[in-house]
Amino acid sequence: MTLTCASLIEKYTDIWRDATVHPFLQQCQAGTIQLSQFNTWLVQDYLFAVECARMLARLVGVAPSDHLDILLSGLVSIKDELQWFQRNAATRNLDLNTQPQPTCREYCHLMASAGQQPYAVQAVAIWAIEAAYNQAWRKHSPMPEPYTEFGDRWGNSNFSAYVDELARQADAAIAVADKTQHQAAEAFFLDIARLERDFWQMAYQG
Repeated sequence: MTLTCASLIEKYTDIWRDATVHPFLQQCQAGTIQLSQFNTWLVQDYLFAVECARMLARLVGVAPSDHLDILLSGLVSIKDELQWFQRNAATRNLDLNTQPQPTCREYCHLMASAGQQPYAVQAVAIWAIEAAYNQAWRKHSPMPEPYTEFGDRWGNSNFSAYVDELARQADAAIAVADKTQHQAAEAFFLDIARLERDFWQMAYQG
């Protein structure tokens, strides 16, 4: 079977479901999530987003020119996202200058290590990260206040379209990559799915 973004989700349906469906999200949708749980997620996800911005910047440095437009739009969006996290943290009197918890630290290390991989592997990795978030929030939307804006931010149609473009670019890159890169891309996909699941659980434990 030809390796594509869609084929990875099809091959690992259960693993992908665990990455995108979790009691943390279900309780956000029900409006019953505890404040400590949500605040844990918000602070740790900010730290994650900082490293994701660095990952995107590294990706821009090695991407083919016809892929730059989509990746640069992602960098612009994540700049806005970091500022949005900062405003939300200030509203909740949360300190973002804190240490990442073990799961967040492992995820950040994984994103940093992607920069050592060929472009095709990096392209699959950034797609998997963004796709997991898009699907997770979209599956649990709409959300009640005060969580409506969170579901809307990552579950909206514009973000879904961005993820689709990342998939198209990743598919094009992996189509001309060798078997070693295919194996590395699949390994990153599995690590990302596992860490997405663990990240929700980390927040759920508060």
